[in-house]
Amino acid sequence: MTGISRRTFVKYSAGTIAGIYLGALNSGCSGSSPSGDYQVVVFSDVHFNPLYDPSLFQALVAADASGWDAVFKTSAVTAPSAWGKDSNYPLLELALEGIGERLGTSPFVIFTGDILGHGLPQMFYYFQHGTTAPRDATDTAAMQAFTNKAVAFSMNKVREAVGDRPVFFAVGNGDSYTGYGPDSAFLSNTGDLFYTAMLNGTGDRQQFLATFQNGGYYSVEPAGTGLMVIGMNTIIFSPLVAPTPGANDSAVAAQLDWLDARLAAATVAGKKVWLLMHAPPGADLGSTAQPANLDANGHPSTATMMWVAGYQARFLAIIANYPGLVSLTLAGHTHMDEYRVLPSSDTVEITPSIAPYFGNNPGFKVLAISGRTLRPTDYSTFNCDLAATSSKFSPYYTFAAAYSLQGDLGASLAKLTPTLVTNSSNQALYRGYYYSGHNTPASGSDTLVNPITNTNWPIYWSGIANMDAQALIASADAY
Repeated sequence: MTGISRRTFVKYSAGTIAGIYLGALNSGCSGSSPSGDYQVVVFSDVHFNPLYDPSLFQALVAADASGWDAVFKTSAVTAPSAWGKDSNYPLLELALEGIGERLGTSPFVIFTGDILGHGLPQMFYYFQHGTTAPRDATDTAAMQAFTNKAVAFSMNKVREAVGDRPVFFAVGNGDSYTGYGPDSAFLSNTGDLFYTAMLNGTGDRQQFLATFQNGGYYSVEPAGTGLMVIGMNTIIFSPLVAPTPGANDSAVAAQLDWLDARLAAATVAGKKVWLLMHAPPGADLGSTAQPANLDANGHPSTATMMWVAGYQARFLAIIANYPGLVSLTLAGHTHMDEYRVLPSSDTVEITPSIAPYFGNNPGFKVLAISGRTLRPTDYSTFNCDLAATSSKFSPYYTFAAAYSLQGDLGASLAKLTPTLVTNSSNQALYRGYYYSGHNTPASGSDTLVNPITNTNWPIYWSGIANMDAQALIASADAY
């Protein structure tokens, strides 16, 4: 396992963050239990940056979250965020409008983490007094109050867009007071907000708070669905959160013990499980494919992993003990339209981000769910082409039609994987869809962080089904 890559350092460095930021479905009845086949809107990695316009800082600090809409409407910035940036207010409005227009029969909405922009706490300090760290406890309290307002504002905007549907979620690394969390203080202070504004009161409040405020994870069982939804905190599995070996062992063990118990309970109750997470298992493909990590033939010297190896091994072992139980696994964090196939044959479907931070076009998905199996059978992706004259979220592609694969989505993805080597058309589609359509770098802010090329493509393909670092490297070398 490698240390923090250049790409990751850029993503999470407080100083760099401060520099960056300065420079066809109709809405249906909501809140009902599913009957027959239905659809579910899934979005991820909003990364809303309320400080996209520095001139608004003082007004935002002075206003309550309920008054932020009025403040943002005074900004001279009216275009959605450009490639390489987090979501500004115009992009947030466009995304939620697009989501609202495609709710259709969705009884639920799913969000796989990262409400807040990268390094928002550090940015607050910078705008407040010119450095990215607090001077005293008063500064810290002010930052936390501002962050709480940003969370409340973002969640209330989501709630306005989706009506009374529950929004099942997982917490992301940006959802914190530290810039890479979620930290315990953030979870404690925002627990009630997540329960009311996101879950809309689904499930027992005390049971939710008991695990969420302690560790950032929870489970709920929507009435009449035969379903258990489990929201994990996989950020705690990351080596970036606890670079000292063993530092998070007890907290991770507690969450994985709880996960094992919840899966056992679902088995006894005859329920299917939807598993939500932010960071997926496997490799950080963008970091692993950096040119500095490749030889002349594109062979990687190391693989940068999303999770600590021991944590991942235990998670995979737990999932393997419950074959067929998990009918849907969703993740985000990479910002890309991709998927992973676990050794248990379970698939992790990764939703593209709303924020165009890594050079992608903003996007989200609408899953088609079988009411009989509670498994996905297809999905449609909607994107916002930032190069278009009129920015809006429009239909981009539908999986079954694009790849000519019908039926259970997990089985279809397993069939697709080998054809990404043997079928040039499928490979071209996948490579294009990966960045939600913005897969040709140009110059300046239009440059992708790490575009897929013929040289590094074997890493992206190998990362689909090889969760272990050495297995991924061997696969890429043998491609």
